[in-house]
Formats: sequence, C-alpha cells, structure tokens
Amino acid sequence: MKKFNQTMDMVHGPLIKNIFIFSVPLMMANLLEIAFNAADTIVVGKFSGQEALAAVGATGPIVNFMVSLFNGLAIGSNIVIARQLGSGKKDRISASVHTSYFLALAGGILLTIIGLLGSILFLDFMGTPSNIIDQSALYLRIYFMGSIPLLIYNFGSAVLRSKGDTAHPTLYLAIGGILNVILNLYFVIVLQMSVAGVAIATVISESVSAVLVTIQLMRENDSIRLDLRKIKMDRSLASSIMKIGIPAGLQSMMWSISNVAVQSGINGFGSTAVAGNSAAANIEGFVYIGMGAFSQACITFTSQCAGAGEKQRIKKILWLLVLLMIVSSWTVGSLAWFFGRFFLSFFTNDSSVIDMGMIRMWYVVFWLWLNGVLDIPASSLRGMGYSTTPTVAMLLGIVGVRLLYIGTIWKLNPTLDVLYMCFPLSWVITLIILFVLWRFFYQRYCESY
Repeated sequence: MKKFNQTMDMVHGPLIKNIFIFSVPLMMANLLEIAFNAADTIVVGKFSGQEALAAVGATGPIVNFMVSLFNGLAIGSNIVIARQLGSGKKDRISASVHTSYFLALAGGILLTIIGLLGSILFLDFMGTPSNIIDQSALYLRIYFMGSIPLLIYNFGSAVLRSKGDTAHPTLYLAIGGILNVILNLYFVIVLQMSVAGVAIATVISESVSAVLVTIQLMRENDSIRLDLRKIKMDRSLASSIMKIGIPAGLQSMMWSISNVAVQSGINGFGSTAVAGNSAAANIEGFVYIGMGAFSQACITFTSQCAGAGEKQRIKKILWLLVLLMIVSSWTVGSLAWFFGRFFLSFFTNDSSVIDMGMIRMWYVVFWLWLNGVLDIPASSLRGMGYSTTPTVAMLLGIVGVRLLYIGTIWKLNPTLDVLYMCFPLSWVITLIILFVLWRFFYQRYCESY
C-alpha cells in the first residue's frame, strides 16, 4: 500500500506507463460504479416490474443535472491541487484540501434541501408519466438525503487523484458497491421495498465509501493529509476552485439540460420507451468506462505539466489520449451494440422494452466514441487553465444543437429514431469546435511562457 501514497511524477515520468497506472484503477472504479448502478436497475426491473424500472430510469437526468455543478467543483479541486503539486507549492496544498472538504459539506447540505423540495417539480417539468411519477419522486427524495456523503466521496477522491492515487478511491468504491448490491437484494427481494429499497441501499453504500476515503486522507503522510479540525474555507483557494470548477459544472449541467429535453421527448412515448431507454443508458455507462478514465487522466496530467511549464508534454498528452480514446471506446461501443439484445435482457424480460432499448443502442451507444474524443481537448483546455472555453463550446455544440434540433427537425418528424439522432449530430459539431479552440488556446498558452 505504500506505493499508493507516493506522488506520481506526471511531469517527467514515463508518459504511457504513468497514464495506464493512473487510468486502469479509474477504469475499474468507473466499471464498479456503473455495475453497481446497473445492479439497482436490474434488481428493480427483474423483481419489481416495468413501472419500477421506468421510475428509477426517469430520475437519471435530474440526478445528473443536480449533482453536475458540485462534481465540477470537485474537478476544480483536482486541478488546483495538481497544479500546486506540479509547481511545488506545498504550502497551499493543505489549505486546498480543507477548503475542498468545506465545499463538499456546504454543497451537500444545499443539494439535500433542493432535492427534497424540488423532486415533484422537476418530474412534472419533464412530463414524467403519471403511473410512475410518485415512485420517481420517492426515489429522488431518498437519494438526495445522501448528498453529503456523495459529495464527500467525490471531493475526497479528487484530492487523491491529484497526486496520482486512483487505487484507494477505487477500493473504497468497490466496498461500498458490494454493500449496495447486497442491500439491493435484501431490500427489494426480501423486504419488497421496490424503488425505496434501491434508493436506501444507494445512500448507505455512498456513506460507507465517504467514510473510507475520509479516513484515508486523514492517514496520508504528506501535504494532502486531512485534519477534520482544520476544515474551513480559504477564500482565495475557494475562488480558484470555483473559477475552474463552476464552468466545468455548468457544462455538465447544460449537458444535463439537453438530456432532460431528450428525456421529456422519450417520456411522451410512454413507460415502455422510458424503461428501454433506462436499460440502454445503463449499458452506455459501461462503454464510458475507459472514456471517463482517459478524460480524467488528461485533466490531471495536463494540470501538473501546466504547473511545471512543460508545454510540449501537454501536446503529447493530448494526442496520445485521443488515440487511446478512439481505439478503446469504438471497440467497446461496437461490441455493446452488436450484443445489445443480450445485454438488454439482463434488465428486463419484456421484448417490447428490449426493442425500444435497441433504438438507443444504435444511435447513442454505437457512436459514443465521438463523445469520448471531444472530452480530450476539453479536458486539456481545463488543465491549462481555460475552463470557461470548453463550457461555451459545449453550450453551443451540445445544448444549442440538441435543443434546436428537438425544436425543429424532431418536431417535424417526432419519432424515437429521429429524436436519438440529436446525440451523434451534436457530438460531431462539438468535436470540431473543440479542436479548433484547443489549437488556438494552446498556441496562446505556449506564447505566454
């Protein structure tokens, strides 16, 4: 375990080797997280029926939207601490860690209040079918009661990642996830708690992961060590974290808004379409496993190199990760689509739900590699300190294109196939915009040194 406590040399160390050492545990973490989330859906779909499956699935865009801003702040913490490590500013690292935990606690309280008070309002706004709205609201209220541990784990993991430790967060996620599966089976099958049981199991498992990652930070023997008595906000560091994190969070929120618009369209096709979409979205998460890990590697490696002024290495990081992203995500996405019916059958026995799910499998899951590739220049820009730029690009290319598409092309031909086509179209446009912007700002960054 000793080697996990050492800070990885992202500035001068072997690039490919370190990227894989950093990314593989993240892939495992993403795999575990998606698997455990899928377990929620599988258990409730198999043992509580189609309506319960649809009820849980309908909450996805709302949860993503609500949590996005605070996850963006966690990214801000990761970048700020990584740059401090790269530049050797160890005196500010400890203050950054304790400021991050303060933001996690404050954000968790705020998210809990908003989630408890706004669940029905959000579901009504999305046009959630009446036969599932009460169950969806129950799930949301219970889920958001676990907002504090959720954010503590996310921020704590971001702190550990900033020094290259992706192993401990993965381990603690695994422990919480295994507990989640056990509790799902007990609450849903034995106690017949359906949607409520799945939500309660999620909150308990997230709390366990949060406690474990906190204990790990308290045991660190370097500048990222956490002392609970020192948790407070340093205004200048909080400002730095927010300057980077808020645009990142807003990007995810805007992305979620477009997904809410898509979900609203799907809701109009009834609970069978909602259930099929939910099942396919869970499979989509498995395809994103490597994509998320490589994006996080790009942010962290670029941040440390930016702190050290290693501008040529930043370019190498970008193109290496683009190549890795294309190969991995296209391969996994193609396999997921080809065996789509088999994978969907894990979530439901209803052939009509599987038919609906296969529509998303083609238009979204197969082409998801485009989404992965565009994440790399966006992550590189953030690592260099240009956090607002990719947010604007995403706002125009993802949100703008999808909303315009739904309001025009889909309105003229309101089929499920046409609705899902907004995903690959928006990815292609955004990918082009981001690479043009990356080239421009990279040249500006190089000229500043």
